[in-house]
Amino acid sequence: MTADPRTAIEALVHRETRAWDTQEVELLLSLIHPDMVWPWPPGPLDHDPAGWVFVLGRFDRERWRRLWQDLFDTHILVHNHRVIRHIAATEEGDGGFAVVDVDTLWRHRETGTEQHWHGRACKIYTTVAGEWKLIAHTGLLEYPPAPRG
Repeated sequence: MTADPRTAIEALVHRETRAWDTQEVELLLSLIHPDMVWPWPPGPLDHDPAGWVFVLGRFDRERWRRLWQDLFDTHILVHNHRVIRHIAATEEGDGGFAVVDVDTLWRHRETGTEQHWHGRACKIYTTVAGEWKLIAHTGLLEYPPAPRG
């Protein structure tokens, strides 16, 4: 396990970005904790989690593999920009989260319909058997700009 949790979390965000860029399903799956859940807001301004839903449900390796492979087979990745805005870790160094701004655009190969993932996510990580894994991930939300001053 990496001595610095923030470095480990940053590396995981970059590995996930690389997995989407290269459309490597196995690399995506390797990042996921077996107990992961993934709540998703209906829209980027739906900040109240009372209305959020589970699109994929609890992590199921084969089901998630099929869904992601289907995405890769039917869509072209137009761009995938991700910027880490903040990383925090527990004092014990066994958990943490990354705040990541995502701008990912997919285009359906046949219809040309675009699927735009845009907003800010909170990716939550934990250690299991000395290895860092993604255990939860909020859906993408838009936030107003921070006040200047």
